[in-house]
Amino acid sequence: MISYWMAFLIDSIIGDPYWFPHPVKLMGAYIKAVEKALRRITSSSIGLRLGGFFLTFSTVALTYIWVFFILFIIKEINLYLFYLINVLLLWTTLAAKCLKDEATKVYRALKEDHILKARRLLSYIVGRDTESLDESQITKATIETVIENTSDGVIAPLLYMFVGGAPMAMAYKAVNTLDSMVGYKNKKYRDFGYASAKLDDIVNYIPARITGLLLVLASGFLGLNVKESYRIMIRDRKNHSSPNCGYPEAAAAGALGIQLGGANYYFGQVVIKPTIGDDIRRATYEDISTAIKLMYRSSALALLLFTLFHLVIEFVT
Repeated sequence: MISYWMAFLIDSIIGDPYWFPHPVKLMGAYIKAVEKALRRITSSSIGLRLGGFFLTFSTVALTYIWVFFILFIIKEINLYLFYLINVLLLWTTLAAKCLKDEATKVYRALKEDHILKARRLLSYIVGRDTESLDESQITKATIETVIENTSDGVIAPLLYMFVGGAPMAMAYKAVNTLDSMVGYKNKKYRDFGYASAKLDDIVNYIPARITGLLLVLASGFLGLNVKESYRIMIRDRKNHSSPNCGYPEAAAAGALGIQLGGANYYFGQVVIKPTIGDDIRRATYEDISTAIKLMYRSSALALLLFTLFHLVIEFVT
């Protein structure tokens, strides 16, 4: 359990250095290679869907097995080396500092009134078109990314590492990576990415709801509107194409008193999404800073909560 706290601390301080050989790069290389090979074999709807199931299963299974056996072998060789590698692997599953850094870049650009720079920086972390967004729209897009990834990039990995250690946390990271690479609903990936998208929905079902509740609690530590955060989360939790993302986004929208969602452009096509939250005021760049604080407060609460449950289970058993 100390390893989980150390991993969280290292991520909070160091984040994801560009030079570090992150395991996600290996996952990404495998996913690209297998996709390329499978598309050579079949192009039919059924074939692509079956190929997608194979890609999803093999990526997650190989990741879990690889991490499990690497740690098993190292533990037999040297216990101290095992603890070191275990912490390093756990660290790579967390993304709080990375989220903070990327969102802060957008925040600073807006604060300095560099709207073009802010749009460019935002384009690196979102899938929507950013060329015509104003300050409020850039702010809301950044907040949505930070809050959604508070669940996917921090709290969910923490939950899975407490459930099954580094192998389980890395397997979750594989699911997350699959979804980000092939889990789209466009023509190219509707069939091939079906399994990855569905599995991502399943494994994030519980973490997203935990994240929503923790964001409500975290809003109280920041002097935000706890009552509205909870009310909006319950009211608007289903106002999202994802069965999970609505919970954290609605909790944050209620706490901040802003409205998220709505119409956005993706690859030149307008996509109308339901709104989340009440349009009480216009979002400003300072809300990005508050969203980052919400991320860290809720993540710290998650770490404390999971630790408490872990200790209770150990005591009972």
